[in-house]
Amino acid sequence: MPEAASRRAPRKGASEDRQTENRTSLYDEVTARIITELEAGRLPWVQPWGSTGSAGPGLPRNALTTRNYSGVNVLILWGAVIEHGWPSQSWLTFRQALEAGGCVRKGEHGVTVVYADRFTPETEKERASRDGDEAKAVPFLKRFTVFNVAQCEGLRAGLASDPVPLPEREIVPLAEEVIAASGVEFRVGGEKAFYAPDPDFVQVPPQPAFFDQINYYRTCLHELTHATGHPRRLGRDLRNPFGSKDYAREELVAEMGSAFLCAALGIVPTVRHADYLGAWLEVLREDNRAIFRAASAACRAADWLLARQREAQETRAEGRIAA
Repeated sequence: MPEAASRRAPRKGASEDRQTENRTSLYDEVTARIITELEAGRLPWVQPWGSTGSAGPGLPRNALTTRNYSGVNVLILWGAVIEHGWPSQSWLTFRQALEAGGCVRKGEHGVTVVYADRFTPETEKERASRDGDEAKAVPFLKRFTVFNVAQCEGLRAGLASDPVPLPEREIVPLAEEVIAASGVEFRVGGEKAFYAPDPDFVQVPPQPAFFDQINYYRTCLHELTHATGHPRRLGRDLRNPFGSKDYAREELVAEMGSAFLCAALGIVPTVRHADYLGAWLEVLREDNRAIFRAASAACRAADWLLARQREAQETRAEGRIAA
């Protein structure tokens, strides 16, 4: 009887301890996976798209809600698509597969992704009410399992159709739209590409300096990701000395941000600054949350830029209707 009562009423703080341990193990697990990839010379945000019959470049999305996955989950799901050669970037939970009229095939193994958020416990709300101050939210991180649509059967028609890849002649105008809609000053010239935080401008060499035209746009998107960190935009700290760990962290954000942007536009992401690999490994080995923070910041940067592109498209469409 006392033992059963003990299971029903754990000691005060025991659940919080378990939640902390679970978060820590998840951070360690995902970070270790990314470190293993980097140590092998494989960057999780750069994949050999289409080389083995796998899906082309694109952001992973939920096949039922059509919402894109974000943050470190993009890296996890990209890696799974390439590893297994699946032809789709669309995913479902076990229950969602049933909702979609199908099921996960027997014997299939899912991919673990993570969900991070914050909540305010009732006890904290009561304390804040008593003390007259603001309630503090508690971060939580949990795992759940998703399956690629290629692991499912019987799904209703049209559910899992991935976007049709665009030809380069159509991708280039989209990339130009992202640049123009950002509002960031662009200067073309010189031999180096960079973002200058204080005067707030991006400078890139002219297109003929690049062997492939698309590399010009990959470079522009990398520098644009840096520019989103300006205080008037997303407010990241960009005043980091060259060679410092904070500098390496910002380069990691820009690398992933440009990869996310490329994928969203149908451009195959490539490595822009592989020479930072050693510094990135050092940062990740020291901090099991660094890749989570960097991937989250990269997603925010890509979302910020893409949202302005969509707004510009809508404004032009409204203007044509009004005319």
